[in-house]
Amino acid sequence: MTDFELEDFQRALVIVAHPDDAEFGSAGTVAGWTAQGIQVDYVICTDGAQGSADPTVPTGELRGIREREQREAAAVLGVSSVTFLGHPDGGLVDDSELRRQLTREIRRVRPDLVVCQNAVRHYGNLGGNHPDHLAAGQAAIEAIYPFARNPYAFPELLEEGLEPHVVREVLITGTPDPDYFVDVTKTLDRKLEALRCHRSQHRQDPSERVRARLAEAGQSHGFQYAESFRRVASW
Repeated sequence: MTDFELEDFQRALVIVAHPDDAEFGSAGTVAGWTAQGIQVDYVICTDGAQGSADPTVPTGELRGIREREQREAAAVLGVSSVTFLGHPDGGLVDDSELRRQLTREIRRVRPDLVVCQNAVRHYGNLGGNHPDHLAAGQAAIEAIYPFARNPYAFPELLEEGLEPHVVREVLITGTPDPDYFVDVTKTLDRKLEALRCHRSQHRQDPSERVRARLAEAGQSHGFQYAESFRRVASW
C-alpha cells in the first residue's frame, strides 16, 4: 500500500453496479482485507441481466446465473454477505430510491471504509464509462455524504432502527487519476479465481489482460501487481 493506513479498520462495504464489477476493481484488495479478519460486504445495484457472452440466454435465466456466480466469487474472497438491489441492468439511475437503498445498506453494515465506482465520465477507458457504473458511483458518494450521516435524511430508516453512520474513508475504482495503490501480488491468484467464477461473462479467461493491467499499475510503485484507487477521506 501507500503510506495510508486506516486505524481501527474493521468493516468495508463494496458498492458496484453489476456482478463482476467488484472482482475487476478490488478483489485483490478485498482478499487481503478478509485474510486480516476485516469484514467485507457487497452491494450489487443491478440484476446483471444485460451482460452475457452468450446472447441466447433468456434474461430471466441470466439474472439467476449472475447472482449465483457473484455469490460464488464472493465466497472465494471471504466476503461476508452479498446484497442485490435488483435494479434493471442498463437502466440504473442515481435517484432518491437508489440513494435511500444505499443509505440503508451503509447504516446497516456501518463500514469504516466504502469502495465504490468512479462517477465522472472520462475517455481513457471507454469500458469504465458504463452509465450504470457512473450512476452507482454517484449514488454511493451521495449516500456516504450527506445522507448516511444525516439523521434528517430518509427518516423512515430511523424507524427501522438504522442510526446515522459516518464512513471514514472511500476508495474509488476506475478513476483516471488514482492516488492510492494496493500491492495485490500475494492475492492475485484469488482475484483471478474469483473472476473466473463469472463464467457467463467471458468467452475467454480474462487472467492475461488483468495481469497486464495490474502489472502496469504496480510498476511505478515498486509492486509486481497493484490495484489502483482514488482515496477520499470523508470525515
